[in-house]
Amino acid sequence: MKLDALRTLSVDGTVKGLPPGLGPTRLDTIGRIGLDVLAEDLPLPLAVLHADAIEHNSRWMRGFLEATGVSIAPHGKTTMAPQLFERQLADGAWGITLATVSQVAVARRFGVPRILLANQLVGKAAIGWVLEELRHDPGFDFLAIVDSVENVAQLAAAVRDRAIGRPLKLMVEGGVAGQRTGCRTVEEAVAVARAVAGAAPHLALVGVEGFEGVLARPEPEDAEAPVAEFLDFLAAISRACDADGLFAEGEVILSAGGSAYFDLVAERLGGALPDRDSRVVIRSGCYLSHDSGMYAKAFDRIEHRSGAAAALGEGLRPALEVWSYVQSRPEPTRALLTLGKRDAAFDAGMPVPARRFRPGTDTAPRPVGPGHAVVAMNDQHAFLDLPADSDLAVGDMVACGVSHPCLTFDRWQVIPVVDERLAVVDAIRTFF
Repeated sequence: MKLDALRTLSVDGTVKGLPPGLGPTRLDTIGRIGLDVLAEDLPLPLAVLHADAIEHNSRWMRGFLEATGVSIAPHGKTTMAPQLFERQLADGAWGITLATVSQVAVARRFGVPRILLANQLVGKAAIGWVLEELRHDPGFDFLAIVDSVENVAQLAAAVRDRAIGRPLKLMVEGGVAGQRTGCRTVEEAVAVARAVAGAAPHLALVGVEGFEGVLARPEPEDAEAPVAEFLDFLAAISRACDADGLFAEGEVILSAGGSAYFDLVAERLGGALPDRDSRVVIRSGCYLSHDSGMYAKAFDRIEHRSGAAAALGEGLRPALEVWSYVQSRPEPTRALLTLGKRDAAFDAGMPVPARRFRPGTDTAPRPVGPGHAVVAMNDQHAFLDLPADSDLAVGDMVACGVSHPCLTFDRWQVIPVVDERLAVVDAIRTFF
């Protein structure tokens, strides 16, 4: 990848989370100027990434891929951090998944060579930009998804008019009634696939795709049977397309992707086309950061279901946390933290108080203890319920884990990377 311009990017104290008095500083030197979270060198609230957890999670996923024989194109929308994309590609990721053409533009700016757009490619500006990228860079590999003959016709016309010198690669999408995009029946999917195949040489059908996460339930185990059934539906689409000779020459891509059921994707799609050269691509975006809520709960089920996952030893660790101060304790069982909706996700559960630190007294963070829970959030405040005998006081620091890391990453332009002592060793830049 091409990250030189990013590493030399200048940031300063006007960026949320960096010291207010910090003058123009190169991003790649943030980890070398001696900043320390526990020394209160940075203002709170502050999102941080733990370097040791990132390394562990990266190693864990490499082990899972080796054990199952599948590939990964992690969903880049989770972090929108090219520095983390670079790490994932260096770890052997097949490509990077993205959701919008704006996100694709970020990835291309920093040199991502293969992108799976897990969305329909629609609209003049978006289609035109992608086709120009393909025309100008023969090394750029791009795949999009389709679920209608109308979209197929639009794309075929655009490729014909642009003369990009190669077909646009497409995957037919299977979907779920009442949910998001995707063909609802095998027959509908095959009709779309025929339209793609019939538009050769402008288009090429290279695979089948879907998103099993639309079937998620509050209790992950309740979705396991519907998810397995949906993945079998994708497999049936792929077999029908193969039987009709609709796939272009070369490898067929079978992909589904979320962070809660990727083991089932590996299992159910792995044998879909036994007589065809095919590749199963999972798209978990949250494995690298993991979380302390919805995905932690889902991962417990992955370890329960998957022998390959269980055999890898310690599972994924939460790498992302948000630190804040106790700013008020107006009632015996209520404290207010300097942490709000503009700092951490709340759509899949409130932040989870995990550790505390009293500057000038404690030598290391310690557990918050039972009975402490964030029960509500405003834009800039978190309402912390706590036992009346809790000694948590104004000025104490509290670290919260998050649920659904995607919507915490997008609240921070720069996120410090810290070591086990909370010393800042690096910083990543996001592009939301």
